[in-house]
Amino acid sequence: MAAKFVIYLDKSKKHRFRFVASNGEIIASGEAYESKAACMNGIKSIQKNAPIAAIVDETVKKEPAKKTAEKKPAAKKAPVKKAAEKKPAAKKAPVKKAVEKAPAVKKAVEEPAVKQEPEAKPEGLPQVEKADA
Repeated sequence: MAAKFVIYLDKSKKHRFRFVASNGEIIASGEAYESKAACMNGIKSIQKNAPIAAIVDETVKKEPAKKTAEKKPAAKKAPVKKAAEKKPAAKKAPVKKAVEKAPAVKKAVEEPAVKQEPEAKPEGLPQVEKADA
């Protein structure tokens, strides 16, 4: 079986065509036409222009033409700020309750009853450590 154009009516009752290969696969399909004659003109246009049509690959990124003047370096983008991470709440120190002390006890704690002065060491004599007996 040879390749063929098949004309059919779509759901909206408009004329369309399919180009079917010899193995039965649909290779291409046309737009919706108001009349059968317009659909036939679409098929004739394909038959006429397909043998000389250029192939344009739009999936490949095109290289821009090189300019003789140097390009300025692109400005750096500002870094993206990350959302602030939540820190766990700090534990509060337990509240100490004030304990009232008797004035005599408080005084005794603040001021020792007997003041001890450091021992006076004679100058010029070697220091000797006491041996435990």
